[in-house]
Amino acid sequence: MHLERLQLSNFKNYQALDVSFSHNVNCLVGNNGVGKTNLLDAMYYLSFCKSYFNPIDSQNIRSGADFFAIHGMYNIEESATDTVAVSCTFQRGQSKKMKYNQKHYTSFAEHIGKLPLVIVTPSDQELIMGGSEVRRKFVDGIISQTDHLYLQSLMAYQKALLQRNRLLRQFYENRYFDLDTISLWDQQLLRYGQPIVETRRRFLDEFRPLFERYYCLIHPHARGDEQPSIEYDSQLLESPMSRLLLEAHSRDAHMQYTTVGPHKDDFLLSLGQFAVKRFGSQGQQKTFLLALKLAQFEYIDTHVGTKPILLLDDVFDKLDLPRVSQLLLLVGSERFGQVFITDTQPGRLQSLFRQVPTMPHRIFTVTDGHIS
Repeated sequence: MHLERLQLSNFKNYQALDVSFSHNVNCLVGNNGVGKTNLLDAMYYLSFCKSYFNPIDSQNIRSGADFFAIHGMYNIEESATDTVAVSCTFQRGQSKKMKYNQKHYTSFAEHIGKLPLVIVTPSDQELIMGGSEVRRKFVDGIISQTDHLYLQSLMAYQKALLQRNRLLRQFYENRYFDLDTISLWDQQLLRYGQPIVETRRRFLDEFRPLFERYYCLIHPHARGDEQPSIEYDSQLLESPMSRLLLEAHSRDAHMQYTTVGPHKDDFLLSLGQFAVKRFGSQGQQKTFLLALKLAQFEYIDTHVGTKPILLLDDVFDKLDLPRVSQLLLLVGSERFGQVFITDTQPGRLQSLFRQVPTMPHRIFTVTDGHIS
């Protein structure tokens, strides 16, 4: 699958844009703030019906305009000549609209997974340095692109969790606790929560070796004590969720929110015996992050049968030259499909491509709201 053509109207700093891309590696070069990342975000919108950076749609409209429109033409099958048209439009005061070959969606969830995409940005450092919610969102995002039943369970669980927490606040405010009512919501959490945990466990068993392999591919000269690992940390792997919910009733009533369940899970990231967030160097942390994202790419490719579009935004920072070269060789190989790379230094990319002159690529220069 690849994006053949992208058209923008009043999206962020682009008043109007119409550009065609290479099926292989596309490099977007230019100074900071000229709109390179905005192009990647437009592509993300077409895959996920939302921005990767700003969830408030109205704030992604170009200053002075009252709407934005993003249109993409995709070739889904490499041998096919027909293209698929996908669009995302938003007008102030109205609801956002997504279309796939002129067909409107009644639910955006129907679209997730149709145009698989993996993005890597500097803000993804939070995946390593941030709290457990960021890592759960990462894992849930991967599984949801490959398993719609999981996505449905996740959405149903979140709705039940919201209702149970609202009930706990009401109990606290009114100084009473209704066991029968809270037990009804316990059953809802149990119905959807236990399958979420089992799916996450199976996912990690398959994902872990992919991640470890990519870490070693990007950094083949890693020290022996630099073995990367990712482990699933969940209360529900040790005890039944039904028992944990029952035991937590008094604590939940006092705290006014649900203290046990898959929404409290975490994924522990380590190098050797140590947490990467505390003891990893900046280069090791960046390598760790890239390995997670490239493993995400391969996992989706394996389960969906379509190579995701890969977006690499300013990924060369904090990587030494050998790792940069290894990364470029990896993403330019046959195991990957269409790739977009942003960089502020055109000379760096041109130098790297001179080392692999047979790698198909195009270099685009981005200035303020324009591309050539």
